[in-house]
This record gives sequence, structure tokens and C-alpha cells, in this order.
Amino acid sequence: MAQKVLLIEDEAAIREMLQFALRQADYDVFQSETAQEATDILTKEAIDLILLDWMLPGISGVELCKRLKKDSHYKKIPIIMLTARAEEDDKIQGLNAGADDYLTKPFSPRELMARINAVLRRVSSNKVEDKILEYDGLVLNDNSHRITANQKTVELGPTEYRLLQFLMSHPDRVYSRAQLLDNVWGSNVYVEERTVDVHVRRLRKSLEETSHDHLIQTVRGAGYRFSIEQ
Repeated sequence: MAQKVLLIEDEAAIREMLQFALRQADYDVFQSETAQEATDILTKEAIDLILLDWMLPGISGVELCKRLKKDSHYKKIPIIMLTARAEEDDKIQGLNAGADDYLTKPFSPRELMARINAVLRRVSSNKVEDKILEYDGLVLNDNSHRITANQKTVELGPTEYRLLQFLMSHPDRVYSRAQLLDNVWGSNVYVEERTVDVHVRRLRKSLEETSHDHLIQTVRGAGYRFSIEQ
């Protein structure tokens, strides 16, 4: 499966050039012009690497980098800063914001690909043993992001995956909708509490075929929990 790269760049010409180079290298490319668009994509897609322009409208690339690295859901995604700012102090500021690498414009597609490959190799080599959660035949492998139920693969969207991961990591504990929004969606994302109900229904639907939907339980007046107890 192709690795997913999120390209955050507000200049259309640069975006098109980078998108072409990335697709030639067999990466699956998602693109955005603003921090808000990028955040929307991150809530829907399991991104492997971010290419982030320093100068963006609204929230700057440096500020977005800081926010992502503080968010438990996105802090492990490697970020390469792209910028025309070549001064040493600028590089230090970008790296201190949490960037994994820093590339000064103009640069060649070959150099960019080399940097991407180096960062992804470094991330891969730093991975520890797979973290596996297993209950009643339902298995979640946190490093490979694979879920199986009775040895059958379960396909989930990124939000449903994070919801299941969080609940399985805290079995038998009841979480309110507000608590789930903070822990699964993140405190910087503003959505209505009923959004939780929608994703719980989707998650249960995906687990119905192997009869694991009962593990996601509604606690009336309190919220939701993951439990193997009826």
C-alpha cells in the first residue's frame, strides 16, 4: 500500500510540481492550502508524512507544526518544513517547533525524495515492538494499524480506528461524549457531541459481521465504554 503524504502549500505552482514528483515516486498525495484544510484531512486519513510550507495564510506552518506535535494523535507523524527562509535562526526555529527536517527553497525533486526517504527510514527504525490489544477475538495492532476479528480483517476509517483504539486501551471505563471528543478528536477540534454517536454507530456496524459490536456499549446518561462483560 502506498504511503500517504500530506502536502500543505499555498502556492499552486509549487503544489502541482511537488504533487507530480511525489506521485512519480508512488506516494499517495493529499494537498491543502491552509492549516484548517490540513486538519480536516488529518481527521479523515492516516497520513504517514507531512510536507509543510512555512508561510501559510492564517496560521503559519511553524505554529501548525507546534500544534500537531503537541497533539497525541498526530505527534508521531514526521514533518518536513519547506521554506524560502535560509537563515540559521529560521532553521533552528523550525526544528525547535518539532519539524523532523528542514528543506530550503529552491530545491530539486531528487533532494526532496531523498529527505523523505531518510525521514521515513528513521521513523521506521525507531518503532518498537507492535503494541497489540486483544479482547474476545478482536485484535488491534497499533503499529501496523490493522484490525482483525476472528482472524478476519476489519476495515475502519481513521476516526473509527482511533475511537476503537482509545476504548480498547481503557476497557470497562465509561467516557462521556465530551471526554471522547477531547481524547479521540483532540481538544483543538470543534465538533458537536452528537458526532460521537455517528462514529460509534459506524464502528458498531463494522464489527457486526463477526458479532463484536456488543463490545462497544452505551451507558445510559453517561456515555460509552468498551467491555467484554454484558
